[in-house]
Amino acid sequence: MINDLWYKNAIVYCLSVATYMDANADGVGDFQGLMRRLDYLHGLGVTAVWLMPFQPSPGRDDGYDITDYYGVNPAYGTLGDFVEFTHAAKQRGIRVLIDLVVNHTSDQHPWFRAARSDPNSPFRDWYVWSERKPPGAAKGMVFPGVQKSTWSYDREAKAWYFHRFYDFQPDLNTPHPKVQAEILKIMGFWLQLGVSGFRMDAVPFVISKKGANVRRPVEQYDILRLFREFLQWREGDAIILAEANVLPKTDMEYFRRCRRSHAYDVQLSGQSSFVLRTGFCRLPASDQGPLCHAAATGHRAVGNVLAQS
Repeated sequence: MINDLWYKNAIVYCLSVATYMDANADGVGDFQGLMRRLDYLHGLGVTAVWLMPFQPSPGRDDGYDITDYYGVNPAYGTLGDFVEFTHAAKQRGIRVLIDLVVNHTSDQHPWFRAARSDPNSPFRDWYVWSERKPPGAAKGMVFPGVQKSTWSYDREAKAWYFHRFYDFQPDLNTPHPKVQAEILKIMGFWLQLGVSGFRMDAVPFVISKKGANVRRPVEQYDILRLFREFLQWREGDAIILAEANVLPKTDMEYFRRCRRSHAYDVQLSGQSSFVLRTGFCRLPASDQGPLCHAAATGHRAVGNVLAQS
């Protein structure tokens, strides 16, 4: 098998560090415990481990509300433990994929704290604000019935902020060049520590235009191309696995956009599972083909789309 196409025959095992194995008997799983089980995973035939969020977090959304993109939750260990784990996995021929949650942060993240405290903060534009409640605030919730709005008023900022998910997860202004540069920095950091790719959370929202005046979703596919090119430059055989939650009727629209982005060598495998060598595509969450077999996690959809240049 060609090394940079390793994902085509990969057996991907998704797990939560917190619930896997506890090495220090404190009731919480950790990287030391996970490392002890690598031989077991290797014996199962696993060739890639996909880790759910393990960064510092208040834990209000299973770790998807991140407060530090460059750290490890102290309950799970240290950065040193993480590096030791990736090295041990590599010795057994197991690659490590991690969640890349960059559509939103926790409202406790230092970026948001700085943004809400000072309108002149350099982080103010890293989030999406409005002086008045936008007319479409009651539409577009990810969790209808739980969420009542996609805009919430912040008393400290004296402005409304946008959140596609819960109100404690303000959306990052992902079209902003400085936010995109920071995302590349995050990717580069974890690549340097030994990961082989990312499962990117909430991709349709990451690439959508955001703001009080946006009336309908407008996907900006160039953002994905930027991420892919950076990943290819830093680590030629690294991959991006996208959370897939678009409707079936949207599949071909994404496929056509990918072709416009110079995608080629496309293979169709299983139930509409696209693998692109120089592009990026997305699929419905319910379509879990043979390329990635992983259990759904709570209310989060699990996709199975891999992008590889």
